[in-house]
Amino acid sequence: MVVMEANEKDIKEIVEKTNLQHIAIIMDGNRRWAKEKGLPSAIGHKKGVDALKRTVYACDDFGIKYLTVYAFSTENWNRKPEEVDFLMNLLGTTIKNELKELHENGVVITFLGDLTKLNPKLQEILYNAIETTKDNEGVHLQIAFNYGARDEIVNAARNIAKKVQSGEIDINSIDEELFSKELYTNNSPDPDLLIRTGGELRVSNYLLWQIAYSEILVVDEYWPEYDRVSLASAIREFYSRNRRWGK
Repeated sequence: MVVMEANEKDIKEIVEKTNLQHIAIIMDGNRRWAKEKGLPSAIGHKKGVDALKRTVYACDDFGIKYLTVYAFSTENWNRKPEEVDFLMNLLGTTIKNELKELHENGVVITFLGDLTKLNPKLQEILYNAIETTKDNEGVHLQIAFNYGARDEIVNAARNIAKKVQSGEIDINSIDEELFSKELYTNNSPDPDLLIRTGGELRVSNYLLWQIAYSEILVVDEYWPEYDRVSLASAIREFYSRNRRWGK
């Protein structure tokens, strides 16, 4: 953990005052950051891991309970095979190398997405991280991996249809609350704030159901550059927003 700077001491008060519980991030810009520096994209992804670690601990310092990050989408399978393989290996290696420290700092690790499409060795690493940290009481780090919001919604609809067909639930009992329970995020509140780094103005099939009333902040800095100062700035911006919840 890092001791908060003087200009960050108000951040925890803002989090408490606004009841800011959940931040979701589209971690964009790893490859562009590397390209601009004349480096291979692999270096950009590795620096992105460092940025995530900084952000997890900043969330803990600031009192943010849930952090959900977009690590690998269902569309990312269309990237070059060597990059896909690298990202798979990077996830497994990172979880193995960082699990002890994250666990000691009380981080709860979960994954959103269809993990059955991953190779068995990687699945074992991920499920071990889930099991190891499940009783922790710190930041809930939810990593969206092989995740797509449309796929998630279709999967939820399919599960509900099966329950109606079997007589487990009545079709007239289907409402937003029941539907939300069938989503990967059923154990967390909807995001209060969605941050996208890298300047792109789109949500890229990410948490489409859950961000219905999230405040959205797009920043130009690439993900490898993101740090606790960046997060503090985002929280201050959130504080300046007037959330109306559609009213």
